[in-house]
Formats: sequence, C-alpha cells, structure tokens
Amino acid sequence: MRKLALHWQILIAIVLAAIVGSLVKQFTTDTFTPTIFGVSFVAIFDFFGTVFLNALKMIIVPLITSSIIVGVAGIGSGGNIGALGGKTLLFYGSTTLAAILIGLLTVNVMAPGYVDGEPAREILALDAPPEDISERIEGRGAGDVVELFLRMVPPNIVMAAAEGQMLALIFFSILFGYFMTKLQHDYAEPLFKFWNAVFHVMMYMTEFIMKFAPIGVFALIAAVIAETGFAAAEPLANFALAVLAALLLHSLITLPLLLRFIGQVKPFATLRAMSPALLTAFSTSSSSATLPVTMDTIEEKVGVSNSVSSFVLPLGATVNMNGTALYECAAAVFLAQAYGLELSFGVQFTIVTIALVTSIGVAGVPSASLVAIAIILAAVGLPVEALGVLLVFDRVLDMCRTSVNVWGDACCATIIARLRGEETKVAIGAP
Repeated sequence: MRKLALHWQILIAIVLAAIVGSLVKQFTTDTFTPTIFGVSFVAIFDFFGTVFLNALKMIIVPLITSSIIVGVAGIGSGGNIGALGGKTLLFYGSTTLAAILIGLLTVNVMAPGYVDGEPAREILALDAPPEDISERIEGRGAGDVVELFLRMVPPNIVMAAAEGQMLALIFFSILFGYFMTKLQHDYAEPLFKFWNAVFHVMMYMTEFIMKFAPIGVFALIAAVIAETGFAAAEPLANFALAVLAALLLHSLITLPLLLRFIGQVKPFATLRAMSPALLTAFSTSSSSATLPVTMDTIEEKVGVSNSVSSFVLPLGATVNMNGTALYECAAAVFLAQAYGLELSFGVQFTIVTIALVTSIGVAGVPSASLVAIAIILAAVGLPVEALGVLLVFDRVLDMCRTSVNVWGDACCATIIARLRGEETKVAIGAP
C-alpha cells in the first residue's frame, strides 16, 4: 500500500484539529472542562504540541551552525561568498520592502480601524486620548532600533546560542566557515569533515522528528482552537482579513512573478513542492523550527544544491521576514486608525523603515513579532498597551505570516540556485 505523503498527513491533521478543537471549545464551560483520565484535553494537546516543538527547536543551533559553516567553507573563496551573500541580501531586502508596502497599501485601502466610518477606539477599549498620542507621534524616527544590530556581535557566542540569538550565531558561523578556507589543507580538511558529519547527523534527526509531525501539528492547532475558538470583534476580524489579503497578494503574486521571470522556474510547481515545509511553518508558527524541514524539502523536491540551501535558508530564517514585516506595518497603521489618527507620509515612512529594520532582528519563534510591533509603537509614539487588542487573532495570523516567511526563503534559495546555473526540478522545461 502506498504511503500517504507527509504534506497530506499534515493537512489531514490540521482539519481534524479544527474539528476536535471546536468540539472541546463547545463543551467547555465555566463549570465543566472535558477531561480524559482526569487530564483536560487542552493540557494533553499542549503536552504533545510542546514536545514536538521542543524537538524541532532542539536541533536548531547545531543545524544552523553546521549548515552555514559547511556551506560557506564549501563555497570557497571570499569572492564567491561575497557574490552569494550579496545576491541573497539584495533579494531579502527587496522582497521584505515589497511586502511592507503591500501591507501598508492594503490596510490604508481597507481601513479596518474604522467601523461605520468612525474610529474603533471605544469598541476596542483603547483608553489613551488621541490628542495626547498626536503629540507623542511627532518627531519620532527609526533611531531607537539601532541596538538590534548589536546582537550580531555577541560578547559570548555560547551564551548567544543558549539564548537563541540566531543573528549572532549566523554571523559567527559565516566568519568561522570563511576563515576555514584560509587554513592549510591539513588543518581545514578534518574541520570540514567534522562539521559536514554534524550536518548530516542533524538532517537524519530532522527526518526522524518529522515522522511525528502530523501528531505535533494536530496537537498545536487543536490547543489553539480549543482555547480561543473562532469568534472575535468586528474591527479585529476586518484587520485579520486585511492582513490575510496582503499576505496572499505577496505570496501568490509578488514572489511567483520573481520565480517566473528571474528564476525561470514554474512558480506553482515550486509552491506545491514546498508544501510540507509551508504546512509545518503554518502549524508551528516558527520559521526557525521549520528550518530543518525547509532545507530537506528544497533539496529533495525542488532540487536546490546543499551549497546554496545551507547558506541561504539559515540566513533567511533570521533576516528574511516578509510576512512578519508586513504584519508589523499593518498592525501599527491599524492601531493608529483605531485611535482616529491621520498619519502623515513622514510617519508612515518611519513605520515602513522600522518594520524593515526590526524584521531583521526578530527571532523566528512564535509571536516574536509582537516584540517588534511594541518597538514600532514606542518609536512612533503610539501606546504600547494597545498591543493587547491584537492578541485575539495573533496566533492564527502568526501561522499565516510564518508560512509567507518560509515561502520567501524558499523562493530566494531557488532563484539564487538558478542564477548560479543549477538545473532544478522545477525549472521551466524540466520534466
């Protein structure tokens, strides 16, 4: 009997989780909580979901370190590293800016912060007077987020790895791999073999952990639905729809156009090939936790070489946050609308700039963008307390924007591979 493909298993798990989570939510009251053997269903979901998420997080640091070191050392000369890194960062910066502008345009056109033409301030229980906020907004800039770049050079790389500072870990790994190429062959060869062996062990561990992905995905999504359900206030639902519309525009138009005309590959064949990674990103809300699956999928199903994927994807999991940056910008403008503020071009430009900068330093873990949004709100003078109203739909939107983040990483890796002359499985004309 033919085994059901992983992405179909995950998709089935998502549907079942929605059904089971809804049933648990329906039967949960103030006085009664559905249990099995005295343990609530939500606690059971949380347990299995946390175990799966922890298993993925467990392999992040050794996987990122070994993959980048092997990738950089395998590229060879500094000129090659510079060319690959330059193209990668240019792509990431361009697509992130495009995503932010799409989010800005969509939220301005749909205006979810207004209900029947009036600001949703009272409906959302936003207490701060708009006059005070107007005074605080003036003169704000992007200088408050410069310290994010200090994370790139940590005083203690071991502590940085323990704390999950991915930007610092990537920077160190790039330097380590680059200077490996400067060693004499007798010194460089055993180092390369060691890190290459570590990388392959981590990939085997990834394959083993992913066998349990349908169970983990079911548990993670069922827990969310059982606790929050599907209901929310009208302006928040409108905001969620605006964000989803912007994410769809970026993921189904902007990125496919780049794949088609720059990468010369079939966009939707690439999207179909990446479905296991995208569904994993959707369920875990973590681009870092999804990284092992993304690397395995893009090499096996898309046909991108390890020398490209091992450099581009770990870098993208930290610095390429298309969906997150889009959401940050849209959230700030939505809250301004809810307060009844008319944002000037200068303030909106500041929001765009800060969203672009903070998206680089946001860790690839669930709901980390809330921290970045708080930075944006404080930088432009909006009350950070207003962040609380976004929590109703945040987990669902987190799932969606994380999928867009991973899709952007995959598009970059595919295009970079094609620009380097690789024949991928999704190239135009490929069987």
